[in-house]
Amino acid sequence: MKREINIPSKIENLREVEKLIDEVTNECKLSSEKYGNVFIATLEAANNAILHGNKLDENKDVNIKFSWSEKELNLTIIDQGKGFDPKSIELPKMEDYFAEIRVGGLGIYLMKTLMDEVDYTIRPGVGNEVRMVKYFVKNNARRFEKQ
Repeated sequence: MKREINIPSKIENLREVEKLIDEVTNECKLSSEKYGNVFIATLEAANNAILHGNKLDENKDVNIKFSWSEKELNLTIIDQGKGFDPKSIELPKMEDYFAEIRVGGLGIYLMKTLMDEVDYTIRPGVGNEVRMVKYFVKNNARRFEKQ
C-alpha cells in the first residue's frame, strides 16, 4: 500500500501530515507505542524539512511518502533545500542537554531513536531525502543508520 502528500513549506501544514500519519498507521494497525514512534519521527522530519531544508519558503514543497507491507512501514520525506551533511550533526548527550535546560535540537536524535532505520540522501542544490523504516515484527528489526 502507498500514500503520499505534497505540502508547501508552512508550519501550519503539519496538521495535514498529522492526518496522513493517523490514516496510514490506522490502516497498518500499529500498536500505540509504534504509532507514537512513527508520529513523532515523521513530524520531526517534516518540521526539519520545512524549517531547515526549505527555510519556510512557501514556494518549495515537502513531499511525504508512506509505503507498507505486512512486515514494515517505509517513510520518505523530501525537501527542496540546499542540503546538509548529516555527519556534521552531533547527537546530544542527554545529560548535558537536560542540565543546560535546552529547547530544540533533538529532531535527528529522536528519529534515530524511535525508528528502526534512518537513511539520508543529500543532493546538493536539489534537495534532501530522509528515509525511515519501522518494523512491525520485533524479530525483523535491525538497527541501521547510513549517513
